[in-house]
Amino acid sequence: MSGALTTPVGRMTALARAELTLLGRNRSALLSAVFVPLALPFSVRSVSDQMNLDDVGLSVGLVMLPAAIGFSLLFAVYATLVGVFAARREELVLKRLRAGELRDTEILCGAALPAAALGLAQALIMTAGCAVLLDVPAPKTPQLAVVGLLLGLTVCTALAAVTASFTRTVESAQVTSLPLVLVSMTASGIVVPLELLPDRLTAVCQLLPLTPVITLVRGGWSGDLSAYETLGPLMTALAWTAVGVFAVRRWFRWEPRR
Repeated sequence: MSGALTTPVGRMTALARAELTLLGRNRSALLSAVFVPLALPFSVRSVSDQMNLDDVGLSVGLVMLPAAIGFSLLFAVYATLVGVFAARREELVLKRLRAGELRDTEILCGAALPAAALGLAQALIMTAGCAVLLDVPAPKTPQLAVVGLLLGLTVCTALAAVTASFTRTVESAQVTSLPLVLVSMTASGIVVPLELLPDRLTAVCQLLPLTPVITLVRGGWSGDLSAYETLGPLMTALAWTAVGVFAVRRWFRWEPRR
């Protein structure tokens, strides 16, 4: 058993198990991570009823399903991890972990695993719920939806670490994470599909971090994305992933901000 914990997977698993325990004890973080993403899609339903979805070939289900996944990524993964990284840094946990066997990547990935698993579980639950309640059919190109979801988990984790680098206290994590959450909700196709926006505004919104994720997930269900149309969102998501990883390597702080 001790030998298994000396492998990278074993070390990250042990860290993830400890992080999951801490997350379960933090009631406010658990409430925000679990219940907020599950409740917000209902507000999208009331908004979508006022949209001309038939004009752009969409249904209520094809709006709510990507929105539910987007909310899970924003709140269960991104916002939660900003607080987690900031808290562990200020508590000197990250500094002590670096003194042991764990490598920097293992520390960040291990700490992020519970939130990422929670976001993934919520996405699957909401997908099943939309399929049953809104008669959403099976995805026509499921590989696009899977790729979009995995890229979303990666991008949100990297951006959470970057945001935590500029977050001074655990309490301020809710403030520093708010800009990306609000921008993504309003301009990444989560609440209002990009198909309903003016072309020039759509071109700008397509460059946002979460837009390619929502585009790929929605395209996976609708099957409307061609190979050429898939390339743009895919490259944008990969670019944001690269930018996030570079920023973490360059600016992530392992010791408390004084």
